[in-house]
Amino acid sequence: MPPSYLPSTEPETTERVATTPAKMAAALRTFFRIADAWQLGAEDAGVLLGKPSRATLFNWKAADVRRLPHDTLCRISYVLGIWKALQIMFPTPERADAWVRKPNTLLGGQSALQRMLAGDLTDLAAVRALLDAARGDGA
Repeated sequence: MPPSYLPSTEPETTERVATTPAKMAAALRTFFRIADAWQLGAEDAGVLLGKPSRATLFNWKAADVRRLPHDTLCRISYVLGIWKALQIMFPTPERADAWVRKPNTLLGGQSALQRMLAGDLTDLAAVRALLDAARGDGA
């Protein structure tokens, strides 16, 4: 633990924001609405959430949640940030939602969805960073 006069090395955690089952259920509802808009199946939604068991995934979809792993909360946060950036960048929700499936030269020719579905948290972070840079927030 660093001395008290040094800033904490602990990152701000999503757990501080979504600590109650009601807040976690709301985050999951929003995630699944985005998954529907992006036309994701259960398997792809599960990958974005960190590969929970199939039973857990369907419990979460039914808003049956007592707690979420920190990793899952971070993943949801990235997906929400990606969705929000796209809604700001594109004039219609349909174009924003379609963007995730289009090949992108900045991602080596793969789509943002392909990159996100590689499954690592850093893949979600990379797509979010790309959008933040495109919006001028990445400086």
